[in-house]
Amino acid sequence: MKVKLAQYGVLHDHASGKARVMKESHEVDFCGVFEPDPEARKALSKSDPYRDVNWFSRKEDMLGDETIDGIAIQGRVADNLAFADEVLSCDKHVWLDKPAGDNLQAFRQVLAVANEKGLLVQLGYMFRYNAGFQFILDWVKSGRLGHIFSVRARISSGVVNESHWDRWNSHAERDGGILFILACHLIDIIVALLGRPDTVTSHLRHDGDHFPWFQDNNVVVFEYPNAMAVLESTALEVASGTSRRIEVYGTQGSIIMEPLEPPQLRLCLDTDRDGYKKGWQPVHIEPRPRYVDSLRAFVADIRGEKEPDRSLEHEFTVQETVLRASRIESLDS
Repeated sequence: MKVKLAQYGVLHDHASGKARVMKESHEVDFCGVFEPDPEARKALSKSDPYRDVNWFSRKEDMLGDETIDGIAIQGRVADNLAFADEVLSCDKHVWLDKPAGDNLQAFRQVLAVANEKGLLVQLGYMFRYNAGFQFILDWVKSGRLGHIFSVRARISSGVVNESHWDRWNSHAERDGGILFILACHLIDIIVALLGRPDTVTSHLRHDGDHFPWFQDNNVVVFEYPNAMAVLESTALEVASGTSRRIEVYGTQGSIIMEPLEPPQLRLCLDTDRDGYKKGWQPVHIEPRPRYVDSLRAFVADIRGEKEPDRSLEHEFTVQETVLRASRIESLDS
């Protein structure tokens, strides 16, 4: 039987992509979309992929439909925690896009309600089901790279245009800049690799020609008892997709992936192991479309076919680390 899903909001950067995969999935009955902003609804309702999709005229019609199992939260970041709270109050699972707002206490409360009710909250970090990152996480968690002492990562964009500002209305988007908006994807991976950092030191700068309040050239250092991670993110880079990368260094081997999409991965080992040779070598990794496997996992979790791939504790730690890196700790109130 298909899982019935709907979408709350269309103003997140990932909204159209999430709508598309729900619409195309053979495992999902995509019941429709509700957007509280009438201007956004008017502008987007006839565009792909929202064409020929049911649009709820009132949120109560969506939230009150007891046949709907879960809802993808795809509004502005500043609005999404309130949307998630409404969805959970109606006993529906939540597919919440990243980052999880800019108020850590509000997110803590969302997770507490989900835990109490036995409902899912899955964050929409797009690299979790990237086969390259899954290879890296498997090799790190299995210990085949030895002790991980260093991680270096970079994810950037070109110059941000004015069309984003109506969507980017949270404190953290404006104060944390491209680090909060984009680099959160790799903070999710760093936390999965190394856990919660002891110390986070951010250098947030504006070095571009536009929007002087926007932090567009940023570096963060995450320190652990026996390891360190460095993350760079700018909104100034030419052809930024090809230089997105992650490097993981262990005492028994290293992995470098560049670019991240489609993943191109090199592995270095201290000795022949697990079908690979000593030294550097390429590893073939299959490219996968964004969001498809994330949706499959969400559907499988709703059906009870497996346990969630990320715990609620992990989701909280990622969000806390994103806010620490963005210097937004003061909003935990």
